[in-house]
Amino acid sequence: MKDQDRPGYLSARIFQVPKMAGHSQFKNIMFRKGKQDKERSKLFSKLGREITVASKSGLPDPKLNARLRGAITEARQQNMTKDAIERAIKKGQGGDAESYDAIRYEGYGPGGTAIVVEALTDNRTRTAADVRSTFSKYGGTLGETNSVAFLFDHIGVIAYPLAKGTEDAMLELALDVGADECVSTEEGHEFLTGLDDFLTVREALEAKLGAPLSAAITWRPKTMVAVKDEIGESLVKLVEILDDHDDVQNVYGNYELSDALMAKLAG
Repeated sequence: MKDQDRPGYLSARIFQVPKMAGHSQFKNIMFRKGKQDKERSKLFSKLGREITVASKSGLPDPKLNARLRGAITEARQQNMTKDAIERAIKKGQGGDAESYDAIRYEGYGPGGTAIVVEALTDNRTRTAADVRSTFSKYGGTLGETNSVAFLFDHIGVIAYPLAKGTEDAMLELALDVGADECVSTEEGHEFLTGLDDFLTVREALEAKLGAPLSAAITWRPKTMVAVKDEIGESLVKLVEILDDHDDVQNVYGNYELSDALMAKLAG
């Protein structure tokens, strides 16, 4: 499942463009395209960083490097070019490749919501200061490690399209490959696994169903917190700014926004 489809996640790639008169329509379109291109470039940069780190941590062959295989799968789903993927792999194998640290930040957002931020950074001090100031600016508080992690399940999620089989068939397959369960909705099938079983289950599913839509270790909220609209706008801004940071790879939250606010933000 893609980030924007996870419960509690609002993509930072939502932006609003004021309605304009007909003679300004072309300028409006170009503005939106420029915004989208900028966001796509930032997304590719983050995907490339994950590929480079995965390549550096093991072999450059995705068949022999599970983390790299997952990173490449995600990059392809976002239409990252083959050449860009190969450059990122080679960069990780080079002697001059940057050294990134994986860091998790946790804190509370507006309305008592819990936020988990995953980052890959070459400068811990800079990233920590940026994340802390963003939380503070938008009504949140950065906490210590494990301050909110207990509100989430840290699990593997492997997603397949609905067309792969019936709910009963997927449940049976989940048992066969060692997954904890399979949750089927009108959006598709999600196989859930423990951290230790994630790679084994993913490989077993790939052998039976082909490449998944997505496969990742994620923080899934145990319960959701309904947020009032007036607070929700600050919360959304907090998530947007965090997600837009170059060092941040993923942002997870346990918040639930109203349909009215979602419509307003997407309008």
